[in-house]
Amino acid sequence: MTLTCSFTSKAPAKADAFILCTGADLKPDLSVLSKGDSALVKAAMKNAKNFKGENGQVLSVPLSSAAKAGRALVLGLGDLKKLDALKAEAAGGKALPFLKSMGIESASIFGAKLPAKSKISESDVAAHMALGLRLRSYHFDAYKGKDAKAKAAKKPKLKKAVFVGGKFAAASKLYKRLAASADGIELARDLINMPPNDLYPDSYAKLIAKELKPLGVQVEVLDEKKMKTLGMGAALAVGQGSARPSRVVVMRWNGASKTKKGGPIAFVGKGVTFDTGGISIKPAGGMDEMKMDMGGSAAVVGLMKSLATRKAKANVVGIVGLVENMPSSNAYRPGDIITSMAGKTIEVLNTDAEGRLVLADALTYVQKKYKPKMIVDLATLTGAIMVALGFEYCGVFSNDDTLWKNMSAAAEKSGEKIWRMPLDEAFRTEMESSVADLKNLGSLGRWGGACSAAGFLEHFIDKDVKWSHWDIAGTAWWKSDKPTTPKGGTGFGVRSLDQLVEEAYE
Repeated sequence: MTLTCSFTSKAPAKADAFILCTGADLKPDLSVLSKGDSALVKAAMKNAKNFKGENGQVLSVPLSSAAKAGRALVLGLGDLKKLDALKAEAAGGKALPFLKSMGIESASIFGAKLPAKSKISESDVAAHMALGLRLRSYHFDAYKGKDAKAKAAKKPKLKKAVFVGGKFAAASKLYKRLAASADGIELARDLINMPPNDLYPDSYAKLIAKELKPLGVQVEVLDEKKMKTLGMGAALAVGQGSARPSRVVVMRWNGASKTKKGGPIAFVGKGVTFDTGGISIKPAGGMDEMKMDMGGSAAVVGLMKSLATRKAKANVVGIVGLVENMPSSNAYRPGDIITSMAGKTIEVLNTDAEGRLVLADALTYVQKKYKPKMIVDLATLTGAIMVALGFEYCGVFSNDDTLWKNMSAAAEKSGEKIWRMPLDEAFRTEMESSVADLKNLGSLGRWGGACSAAGFLEHFIDKDVKWSHWDIAGTAWWKSDKPTTPKGGTGFGVRSLDQLVEEAYE
């Protein structure tokens, strides 16, 4: 059940807890409490030597039986002069596990008094705190058994958060906008967390249609027969070792006015629903995590949901190539030469460099069919990007400076860390083959592997098309919790690209 967040200027009804926000000045608004309960909170703050009002710190204070809440929770926001939207989200996200541990199902939240020259309004703080609570409250339990689900259902968890204050009513409109992004992020997380025996190309395509068609998104599924007719030899080669047939799914959102000129903007996602590496098989350790190799496609599907939910005023095409990379007697091999939809031949040197082959045909298709003015592709493409940037940053390649600036600004607002990587002619030429037009592995192997992979993709971008490649290998899946993101699938990319569409293309 999704956490319900609301905003009101009215006096609070009863709740399990009153959350009193404070900054490093340790001056929460206690006016909602009686004189006796105010004294209890003040005494508790004075005696709690480690409570400094730092971002996400929580101090629990039992209240008198006459109070409208069983306890007060003093929640730190940090230095109020430096408080911004992302820090407000972090505070909400950090508070959520504490509220869960306390068995709190309903909370009334009261904001801190901000300095005169604050970076952010009180209503915006409330909306972003609500988003932080919601994003952290995400959990994936679809595959728990009946007994486990019944047991979990009996455990208290935060179901309702009401933000109370004279200026908080204005937060409702902003939260509605933020919640649209959350809808897309949560869908992307669900897709990444699903097991590969249930999420495979055909079932994935049907799930996309089920999720997006009711929102007004046009969904077209290209089966293998259609893919063969179109000449998608690169994507088909990757999937030919699997008993599960490949698919390409086209999603269209037409939200711009009919007078708006020019082609749509396009987002392309790698959807390898499970990647064994094929004949160039991966080591057994950690292979279970290769269910997340469709993280780029999940981001595109989640983005389309966000755009449709908020009725974005833009024309957008989303393309995802869905394949399963398996070893079998029918699998493609190192040494094969395959022909892409673009007509370019590709020498296969390693069947585990498969994502770029799937993207090559998807990129060609979207350009031929829709003539987009801009393309962003997302893929869990290389381990090399993780060597360079770890799990903190997504490596971003772009052939256009303005597009990069717009993406960077959107990512900064969204809190998703991206880092510009170099596109260079040297990486492009490195992917040329002596026996075919191209090869799917660079001459230097893993050295500069993320850059040579981008160089390979650049061969499939038409002249004058603005394009960016996001290598999300390190950011699509996290092994530990972060303030607003539980471990597992992250939904990385949905929020930044939703922000990009809003700011640069609507």
